[in-house]
Amino acid sequence: MEQDYNPHAVENKWQSRWNESRVFEPEPDEREKFFITIPYPYLNGNLHAGHTRTFTIGDVVARHRRMLGYNVLYPMGFHVTGTPIVGLAELIANRDPQTMDVYSRLHKIPEDILPSLDTPEKIVDYFSVEAEIAMRSIGYSIDWRRKFTTTDPTYKKFIEWQFNLLHDKGLIVKGSHPVKWCPNDNNPVEDHDILHGEEATIVDYTFIKFEYDGMILPCATLRPETIFGVTNLWVNPDIEHVKVKVKQDGKEEFWIVSREAYNKLTYTDREVEFVEKVPSESIIGIKVKNPLTEKEIITLPASFVKGGNGSGIVMSVPAHAPYDYLAVKDLYDRDLSEYGITENVRDIEFISLIQVKEFGEYPAVDAVEQLGVVDQKDPKAEEATKLVYRREFHGGVLKENTGEYAGIAVSKIKDVLTRDLLDKGIGEIFYEFSEPVVCRCGTPCVVNMVKGQWFLNYSNPEWKDKVYRCIENMEIIPEEIRVEFNNKVDWLKDKACARKKGLGTRLPFDTDWLIESLGDSTIYMSYYITNKFFSNGILPEQLKPSLFDYVLLGKGTVQQVAKDTGLDEPLIANMKSDFDYWYPVDLRSSGKDLVPNHLLFFLFHHVAIFDEDRWPRALAVNGFVSLEGQKMSKSKGPILTLKEAVDTYGADVSRMYILSSAEQTQDADWRNAGVESAKKQMERFYKLAKEIIDSGASSGIDGELQLIDRWMLSRLQQFVRDTNNDMTSIRTRGALQNSFFLLYNDVKWYQRRGGSAVLYDVLDTWVRLMAPFTPHICEEIWSAMGHGEGDYVSLAPYPIFNPEYVDNDAELAEELIGNTLSDIEEIIKVTKLTPKKAVLYTAPSWKTEAFKLALKMLHEEDLNPGKLIKTLMSDPENRRYGKEIPKYVQKLVPDIKSMKTERLERLLGFDLDEQSILKENDRCLEKEIGCPVEVYTADDPDYDPENKSRFAAPLRPAIYLE
Repeated sequence: MEQDYNPHAVENKWQSRWNESRVFEPEPDEREKFFITIPYPYLNGNLHAGHTRTFTIGDVVARHRRMLGYNVLYPMGFHVTGTPIVGLAELIANRDPQTMDVYSRLHKIPEDILPSLDTPEKIVDYFSVEAEIAMRSIGYSIDWRRKFTTTDPTYKKFIEWQFNLLHDKGLIVKGSHPVKWCPNDNNPVEDHDILHGEEATIVDYTFIKFEYDGMILPCATLRPETIFGVTNLWVNPDIEHVKVKVKQDGKEEFWIVSREAYNKLTYTDREVEFVEKVPSESIIGIKVKNPLTEKEIITLPASFVKGGNGSGIVMSVPAHAPYDYLAVKDLYDRDLSEYGITENVRDIEFISLIQVKEFGEYPAVDAVEQLGVVDQKDPKAEEATKLVYRREFHGGVLKENTGEYAGIAVSKIKDVLTRDLLDKGIGEIFYEFSEPVVCRCGTPCVVNMVKGQWFLNYSNPEWKDKVYRCIENMEIIPEEIRVEFNNKVDWLKDKACARKKGLGTRLPFDTDWLIESLGDSTIYMSYYITNKFFSNGILPEQLKPSLFDYVLLGKGTVQQVAKDTGLDEPLIANMKSDFDYWYPVDLRSSGKDLVPNHLLFFLFHHVAIFDEDRWPRALAVNGFVSLEGQKMSKSKGPILTLKEAVDTYGADVSRMYILSSAEQTQDADWRNAGVESAKKQMERFYKLAKEIIDSGASSGIDGELQLIDRWMLSRLQQFVRDTNNDMTSIRTRGALQNSFFLLYNDVKWYQRRGGSAVLYDVLDTWVRLMAPFTPHICEEIWSAMGHGEGDYVSLAPYPIFNPEYVDNDAELAEELIGNTLSDIEEIIKVTKLTPKKAVLYTAPSWKTEAFKLALKMLHEEDLNPGKLIKTLMSDPENRRYGKEIPKYVQKLVPDIKSMKTERLERLLGFDLDEQSILKENDRCLEKEIGCPVEVYTADDPDYDPENKSRFAAPLRPAIYLE
């Protein structure tokens, strides 16, 4: 080992050796297999810290399983289909200033290369190379023989086979459905295509058609039941309104809407024709008819109405909508004569239509008063709105003035009433985003009712039932995400699966369309297995459907496939044999942002295509990564690339930091100060290992062991057990706490206590324990410990818990010494005393008896203070402590009841001779505190000038400093 830790030299050395010896290129054998995959990255930028977390978690799991004896396959590919790469190429070709800045400054693309990336193909070529370099640099144990991009000709054949199969099963249908749409690209958009609004959903609003002079003023609402409580409509005098002719199902109407609403209507399944502009003032102060109650209501001015929301005209329900109540209040005593309004707004009578127990007649008024909301601009107005809507939805019931709907729960009325409104022709469905959506090209998106569009029929109940069964039978980590998966399946509707622009595979049964980028990324895990063969010279035209049918589904015969494809029978049989060995996916590990889309589709397509024994066995989900508290963005920044992290800090430091910074679905925050701390920890680990190796230490585990040696070996086994347990549930933070931070502290304590006999044995276990997390430094130490060339720690057996080395007495004895030393040091610190002598008093026999008895009672039955006192007092020897026993028991019982199970198990059978242990280790204590130490039992202390012995308790000696 070199004198100082040089991470880049160490990492380059071991990555080179792994590559040369091909240690991560598994072939089927007699071992149990473990096939782990993670979502392949999308190549419209360099890999960043979010990728680093997800990919490193995958690698740690792969390495851990490999060392546990599994035959592990961890492959990787690159996702390039869809429109983002096309859009990026156009921006670079046009020298878009922001794009050129972000990709040169944050993605670190050299300025002489960036302008040349002006076609999608060049971008794919560039980033696929960069991504592989980055992943190799951090030490991922990937089988790179299997890599591909989603535009490879052979991959396209695989996708064509998949979609033909789904089409034949009736799971791809043609129809008109609302989709997120970019007007500029003239394409549906998915999450990967979106610049802003990734979380937006398509919400179905109900248009209520208010009538005026032969025209319709439609108002969009999510709560159609509130039509019974409408007192007025809101119109913004400062936005543009237009009159349009709307035709649908042979019916023609004239609507007045905002200019933005007109634009959105042109993307619906209605025929919409512009007629003329409408002065906003002309539709304020008019009387419109409520189509359900037929009452006339007034239109009032409101600056808060946005043209882009719904129709740009809003209905007002002040009894149940805090914003409406506040807006009406704001018009009290205001002169509205400029709009021809002479009525006093104070005369508007609120209409209560929902009974809810938490509120009185007018819930909106009550909520505003309860929260002290001042006006519409008060942030608490939003809180009041949510409060009213939540309570009304969960506990509200419609009142008598709603006619035939009286008595129906608010939570059940929407679908019923919407259907009735549609049947009567006074309502329509209008689709809107839950929040604004902007395409990566910069264009605001719309909801488009696409006609003749191809859809994956995810709403098919039989298909969903299979997915529910898959979710029920698979392992999901963490377990609480299972509910979210089921909810997303329940919510999922048909999804557009084809587009007209972008990179990808043509829809085989309708070649005018390209398969969209999430649709072609669902069962590609199976392609990793076959691509090892395809990439060795098999031509795309040889990949006939019968080949995929035979290899992946077991249909047909090898002879027929050989005839169809021209491939040799042994080669085809080998493909099938490999697939049968490796499939299904044992674990799919991913970021939580993919739960509602990619991971869901991954399950849908697997259950549709494969038999149940090929369905995925487990899913794991992890949280996001921010950078110094800011959300990262490929296209806007801030961003920390994987390569930059490794170049700056080294692979192992980057790995350890990202894995230890958060647990499972918690979000991590990459902070440079934290990474610097991790770097120092790695340097300390390296230095300590080098000291042990340079000392000439050898195995001492079979020699004569002292108390401190037995303690160290016992503690080591606890860390081995806890690390493996954490890795089973993919709790990398907990695993690193046990395998590194806590273990490091104990090793330093062991050395501080003079221990050395088992240092080599501890290091041997420790290096293997840490190898999945920080593989390069562990290979370096493992080699320096005498392991020969080719004897990689990456392939060594992972430490397994061995109860033979667990020594509870040794651990409790060392705990006694450590706690006693800490207590003495704390007293010295508080009193600022320089002691001449320290006197320790171990617990009297009656307290020790009470302690043991309390542990036994809790283990065997119920620990009851009265019963414990009675049992103790039945011993004549204890009766002289009759006043002290009840006080001690009242303190003892809650302490023992609050102990964790592991602690209780360790204390059961407690039988330490504390006085002997402290006497045997008085030299250690004297060395630490710098003065003589005397030890007595509180039963018969020879020296106790201040009666300190009365405070002694089991495992907590009383202390007197002189």
